Amino acid sequence: MADTSFLEWPFFEDSHRELAAAARAWCAGEIGETGFAEHADVDADCRAMARKMGETGWLKNCVPAAYGGANETLDVRSLCIMRETLGYHSGLADFVFAMQGLGSGTLSLFGSDQQKAEWLPKVAAGEALAAFALTEPQAGSDVASLAMKAERDGGDYVLNGEKTYISNGGIAGFYTVFARTGEAGARGISAFLVPADTPGLSVAERIEVIAPHPLARLKFENCRIPASALIGEENAGFKYAMGTLDVFRSTVAAAALGFARRAMDEARARAKSRQLFGDTLADLPVVQSQLAEMAIDIDASALLIYRGAWMKDSGVARISREAAMSKFYATETAQQTIDKAVQIFGGLGVTKGSVPEALYRDIRALRIYEGASEVQKLIIARQLLSEGS
Repeated sequence: MADTSFLEWPFFEDSHRELAAAARAWCAGEIGETGFAEHADVDADCRAMARKMGETGWLKNCVPAAYGGANETLDVRSLCIMRETLGYHSGLADFVFAMQGLGSGTLSLFGSDQQKAEWLPKVAAGEALAAFALTEPQAGSDVASLAMKAERDGGDYVLNGEKTYISNGGIAGFYTVFARTGEAGARGISAFLVPADTPGLSVAERIEVIAPHPLARLKFENCRIPASALIGEENAGFKYAMGTLDVFRSTVAAAALGFARRAMDEARARAKSRQLFGDTLADLPVVQSQLAEMAIDIDASALLIYRGAWMKDSGVARISREAAMSKFYATETAQQTIDKAVQIFGGLGVTKGSVPEALYRDIRALRIYEGASEVQKLIIARQLLSEGS
């Protein structure tokens, strides 16, 4: 069982502690020891998990209370607690929860009342899977360089271009799509709500990665949507994308923290039971050193994550620096923690079907998506350099 003493830190309220306890109990009963098993049909498993989370009420944390949510506004600490807990038990369960939040996040934060009323209750119920369509073949971390166009035509917009590495691509009920409506650079981007069955939107390719998730390359060919599909104001899409990531970037770090906690618990159990040279692995100073490093990195990650989440929930307008710090540190050190666990397990650690092997595959993408580690360092450095004179 993962250490939960961090919940006594002053970052949390009783409601967060209650949420964590309920989520742990649910995961133990509904996911159990099968969370890192192979998935024969990832699409079907994602749909089933979303429905199950919707029925249980976990997805209510992904939308505001006015549209079926658990809190008046998105509560970042609750989102982080859920992702950490789910990540500890199942990489795919964490993915499903994360995408319901991220995919609908721009809508929750900046959408019209009509847009929210139509889609957010379905997100909370697990009836409509959400997707965040930002990345393009030539525009990943450099969001301002995206090329997909949305041209005004009377009372409509016409979308043309491609998106790639889109999570929930092919199974989403709707996509939050970012496209260029104005000048080059950050100031000419807008956000749109595009239902999956819109004519002109197609799945050009399904993409397989080392930790199976629904991913796709999407093609928009004269994809016509009404002007009412515009989210917020025209040419404000870059600001909306960054505002959405400001909320959800900390949750990526929380998922990594859940993976790291699971890796440490697996490694500790293995070290205490595995016999070597007449003693257990746990008796070896080198293994003790590895376990100590895991514990230090996990606590440091948790402090960074929940500091940033608490700041956002306390009303701080932008936490780009704090979110970048937590995302960078937690994902990088989780990779190291999981690698140490694999080493402690030896051959079993790289055997397909073992928990360390699954964690090893699950963690790698977190150092890339929602801003690669190198981008997080740029964000931190630029804010540091802008301070003072």
